[in-house]
Amino acid sequence: MPVITTEVAYLLLIFGLMVIPRALQRFRIPAPVTSFGLGMVATALQGSFSQDATLSLLATLGISSLFLFAGLEIDLDDLRRGKWPLLGHLVVRSFSLAAVSYGAMHFFGFAWQVAALLALSLLTPSTGFILDTLPGLGLTDNERYWVTIKAVGGELLALLLLFTVLKSGTVEGIVISSGALLAMIVGLPLLLLLLGRVVAPHAPGSEFSLLVMVGLIAAYLSYKLGVYYLMGAFLAGFTARMLRKRLPALASDENLHAIQMFASFFVPFYFFHKGLDVPAGALTWLALGSGLLLTAAALPMRLALVWSQRRFIRGETSRGSLRVATALMPTLIFTLVLATILRERFQISDTLYGALLVYAGVSTILPSLVLAKAMDFDAFVGPLPPAGSDPAAVRLPSLRKNNEPA
Repeated sequence: MPVITTEVAYLLLIFGLMVIPRALQRFRIPAPVTSFGLGMVATALQGSFSQDATLSLLATLGISSLFLFAGLEIDLDDLRRGKWPLLGHLVVRSFSLAAVSYGAMHFFGFAWQVAALLALSLLTPSTGFILDTLPGLGLTDNERYWVTIKAVGGELLALLLLFTVLKSGTVEGIVISSGALLAMIVGLPLLLLLLGRVVAPHAPGSEFSLLVMVGLIAAYLSYKLGVYYLMGAFLAGFTARMLRKRLPALASDENLHAIQMFASFFVPFYFFHKGLDVPAGALTWLALGSGLLLTAAALPMRLALVWSQRRFIRGETSRGSLRVATALMPTLIFTLVLATILRERFQISDTLYGALLVYAGVSTILPSLVLAKAMDFDAFVGPLPPAGSDPAAVRLPSLRKNNEPA
């Protein structure tokens, strides 16, 4: 019987991750959920090989590029236009995080750091995933606008809280880490400006590769700071967006679309790699039941909070408010990241880890089952704009300047 070589195995893996999840999207199963399941199946059939260096690299490229894209998607003008409703949303989010954290400490005896991370894992929408799937949800321009700014605002708040919680062990630790983060915030624009002025003019078309390189460097630095890859990659994307007027080619719509496509290729490897790490103790009936109970408690609360804000404060229709609330439910990436941190650093039980996975899966599938269209993780955003037209108007009409929020 012929032996499958390493090269052939990787080719089969790439084929499987590119084809199978996308084929199953016709049944409204989000591709990341399928990729994660394939990782668990692979472990069950062949044993754990999550330490494979190549898979780890591909997974890092996936999560870093996704958060780089999320940072690039931020438009401060759009945030300013909806600043008061957004601030109200963040205040409500802060109170809900505090309430869930207190409940986890009071009723289940968790340490405050664990309780805070659990609250973040349950209540934080995965902005990169949501932005990727928005075009396939059948929302109106106004609904897409509000989903976008609320997801972005929620993620900014969550990243700040994540950094604070993870580095709060000692005063010395948080001071040093804050200084390093501040140095990164100052250094990233300087690095991008240097590359944009010294390298890019002499290497036309290099903006994409330069931006990806800076994103990976920033992701690695934030990982070494102990706050995982996502914060650094997000900061790199956000910094590039802030420099759009000075370096227009770096954060152009074409470059943003290229980053989006780059992420859509590599992100399946991240979910597959995470699926390989699921312990046997997380695949029990107890974990499944706990996850369903967690889902039954958390999802209705999240839906009610967003729906009530839209319905009674903004005066929207019940249906429109529910569509915005439902689109904000997916937590897959943030829950996976925080569940991993909780398991590796705080040794939560396999049962709780499995429950978080169940919750992440259900919250992610919900919009594709409820809203008009099936999710498409490729985030196909419509036809390319005709020559001479404004690409941003075709790519994301909800963020056009003449589309003022209702």
